[in-house]
Amino acid sequence: MPADVSPQLMNELVQISLDAGAKIMEIYNGDIDVRTKDDASPVTDADEAAEKIILAGLSKAASEIPVVAEEGVAAGNIPDISGGVFFLVDPLDGTKEFISRNGEFTVNIALVDNGAPIAGVVYAPAIGKLYGGSSSGAFCQDIENGVASGDRQAISIRNAPEEGLTVVASRSHRSPETDEFISQYNVAELRSAGSSLKLCLVASGEADFYPRLGRTMEWDIAAGDAVLRAAGGTTTLLDGEPFTYAKPEFENPYFVAKGQID
Repeated sequence: MPADVSPQLMNELVQISLDAGAKIMEIYNGDIDVRTKDDASPVTDADEAAEKIILAGLSKAASEIPVVAEEGVAAGNIPDISGGVFFLVDPLDGTKEFISRNGEFTVNIALVDNGAPIAGVVYAPAIGKLYGGSSSGAFCQDIENGVASGDRQAISIRNAPEEGLTVVASRSHRSPETDEFISQYNVAELRSAGSSLKLCLVASGEADFYPRLGRTMEWDIAAGDAVLRAAGGTTTLLDGEPFTYAKPEFENPYFVAKGQID
């Protein structure tokens, strides 16, 4: 990775994600008011409330670093990121999962430096799982009632099993192009998952690769990508070229996230 991230900053990112997750769960356990944004994607009070908490936390932790956040961008608030270092935030990744109450939604906070995600936290508050990654490695931690339970457990990618790959695909955004791409490989198991948990499954060695041949935005995947890279994995374009951040309008091309596969 191109830069080191201090343990203190990682701890602050973890706490900010826990604070945002607590607010999300408060709304999740009540009535969910769903609205539609200009791009036809859903948004709830939880998205907006969590983003406010994250922005306030990042302002205290690293006020000098600009923040690109999903709801802020939707409102036209796009900071100057020409310095190359910035945060990417999705306060509630997997809004459709949140609305359907299946638990597979996450808080995503990533730090990008020179086009690469160098630190990230992915927190799934309904499941009680938190993933983190930086130059110090990748980890998973159980969370109970919004509080860390036990020590952080180091995670890493696995070597692909001889009997075939475990492939993880989107639960809500699966496409025929994705299925066609997957058909090129020897697949033993196909799993569905929501939000950036797909990247974390590859990072933790529970899956071998995650192809995405559909529309995503940088804040959707940056935190999970940081965890994956810290765990020894890679995210590339379909042709193997490097996947980078700070692209025009923050929209991603098709990509594949991999563990140790040929």
